[in-house]
Amino acid sequence: MRKRYARLLVALPAAVLAAILGTTTVLAAVTWTVRPGGPVSMKSGLLVLTDTATGAALTCPSTVLSGMLKSGSGLSGTGIGSITAVRRLFCPTPQGISFTLRARDLPWHLNVSSYHATAGVVAGRLGHLQIGVTGTACTAVIDGTSGTASDGTVTVRYTNSTGRLQTRTTGGNLHFYHVRGCAGLINTGDPATIRVTLTMSPRQAITSP
Repeated sequence: MRKRYARLLVALPAAVLAAILGTTTVLAAVTWTVRPGGPVSMKSGLLVLTDTATGAALTCPSTVLSGMLKSGSGLSGTGIGSITAVRRLFCPTPQGISFTLRARDLPWHLNVSSYHATAGVVAGRLGHLQIGVTGTACTAVIDGTSGTASDGTVTVRYTNSTGRLQTRTTGGNLHFYHVRGCAGLINTGDPATIRVTLTMSPRQAITSP
């Protein structure tokens, strides 16, 4: 009887199985719909850059980003959007030292992969990231697998009801490279995280299908 029940569960479609078991379904999406799409402006809240090996964190004020989203239905989640411009960030510290963050090798690519229909939340990744860090007696590059690869990624989620794109501090591959100076607060090879919320204007509806 147990084997028969197990075979039945394997054969059932995921949506039907979720209904039977009373769980909330979050499925990998095949195609996507974006409305209205086109050019978007994104204003950030505070951005927090952290070296998770040393615990050193840099908090930066708001900045503005520009990007594009594809429009229509039947869209692939790969390359569904991009960030094409980022205003550089000036980040002061309590010690009176300031840092500047500059986006490099734009555009960055937005890829989406799964959709929580009940919550209206999209999960995905922002990729092709590279960021230059300069400050008093401290320079570095933030990237993925090397300081010149331009393959940094962060995981993100977008909420349709608020128009907010949030980076996550897990699931990415960011590291510091080419570190010079910095008094041991950051070191080459240390993992990095970026925590920021971007509010899109106009607000987008990203759904699947």
